Amino acid sequence: MNLTKQMYRLLYTIINGTMAGLITLLCFSSCKSSYEYGSPYADYTVKGKVTDKLTGNPLKGIRVGYSPLFDGMDGDGTPPIFVPNASTLTNIEGEFKITSPNDYWRGTVVSVYVDDIDGEANGSYASDTLSVDFKNAPQIGKPDGLYEGEYTVTVHIELEESLYE
Repeated sequence: MNLTKQMYRLLYTIINGTMAGLITLLCFSSCKSSYEYGSPYADYTVKGKVTDKLTGNPLKGIRVGYSPLFDGMDGDGTPPIFVPNASTLTNIEGEFKITSPNDYWRGTVVSVYVDDIDGEANGSYASDTLSVDFKNAPQIGKPDGLYEGEYTVTVHIELEESLYE
């Protein structure tokens, strides 16, 4: 009878060791999974050039930005007040590039404002707002993990000189 207990213990020890080994191997192999925690994200960029509508000359020092807080017309029909979340100034060639710092623009139409803030330095130009649609924007850059790449829309903005000073 004593021999049978020893055989059961030996069998029990072998089974437990085998099960522990299998569980360890399965756990380590599952750690090599391609799944990641978090949400997918991408960069959304509007780039382009701002020129004088009449002459076609590039305009330096024009502010281009977006504001998701005040999008579209107010309820009383007055134009929106833009509080810039992100903005940039055009360079000497009239070029600009602005990228959303988050996924606010994913698959949406976004209002981008253009504002002459340098006074009379390059003439006085009327502010403008344009709609930029990212629904069919081309993807630039290779996705990597949760990063889905960059979506870029290129625009050409022509501003008219302001009649008011």
